[in-house]
Amino acid sequence: MQTTITLNNGVEMPLVGYGVFQVDPAECERCVTDALAVGYRSVDTAQAYFNEEGVGRAWRKSGLAREELFLTTKVWVSNAGERKAAESIDLSLRKLQTDYIDLLLIHQAFGDYYGTYRAMEAALRAGKVRAIGVSNFYYDRFLDIAAHMEVKPAVNQIEVSALAQQWQMQELAAQHGTKLMAWGPLAEAAPELLANETLQRIAAAHGKTVAQVGLRFLTQRGIIAIPKTVRRERMEENLDCLGFDLSEEEMAAIRTLDIGHGHVLNFSDPQGMLTLFDIINKYKV
Repeated sequence: MQTTITLNNGVEMPLVGYGVFQVDPAECERCVTDALAVGYRSVDTAQAYFNEEGVGRAWRKSGLAREELFLTTKVWVSNAGERKAAESIDLSLRKLQTDYIDLLLIHQAFGDYYGTYRAMEAALRAGKVRAIGVSNFYYDRFLDIAAHMEVKPAVNQIEVSALAQQWQMQELAAQHGTKLMAWGPLAEAAPELLANETLQRIAAAHGKTVAQVGLRFLTQRGIIAIPKTVRRERMEENLDCLGFDLSEEEMAAIRTLDIGHGHVLNFSDPQGMLTLFDIINKYKV
């Protein structure tokens, strides 16, 4: 059973991690403590989630050695640019209570992302970071970074689920040795996914839940998944998604569910981008 994936610089990363997007900072320490206790060894946070401190406290109290964990965080737009990004990386290290970050991403493809990426390359050379990449970079912005920066992105974290399958983006990323990492891998528990008859039928055939089938659809494609939940039983369920395989016929059946763009946020929709800009302008990290 494959449980890890090798990034383009040789770093090994768990295929399934615990995401803390929208986890209340006051509850983050408890949630990450539970996630580590049930077996997660990868945690994904970000400067703009305002809960890096909770992740840091939880892993420090866990008794786990640092090398047993894989920590991901992201540089927010308000910290874009070489100088500000470098300062924010050092702050994230302090909040996470660690000497290095396993995977560091640019959170959004806006602002001076060239300067941010240069700061990340410098952090990589300095040993502050083990791998670098991007998040929410679609075709043009991803190619801009991949073609013009010294270090190819190890990861592009975008919305991927059984509803938003991102086949073309995965193919493009693979040409540059970049792995996809799925935020919203369960479409934020959308009824369109959890109540889907095709997924329910496949889940019943395997004695699994729809969520487990949705996650296995991604990981079987070599896509890293970081489902979020605040409930320990759901953490256990989500983590237990690698011990079975979907048949070619089942994979093909799920492929018919693809809507061809993001389900939670459509980056090709101008209104969706205006919504994102409102979020960016709201959060100054």
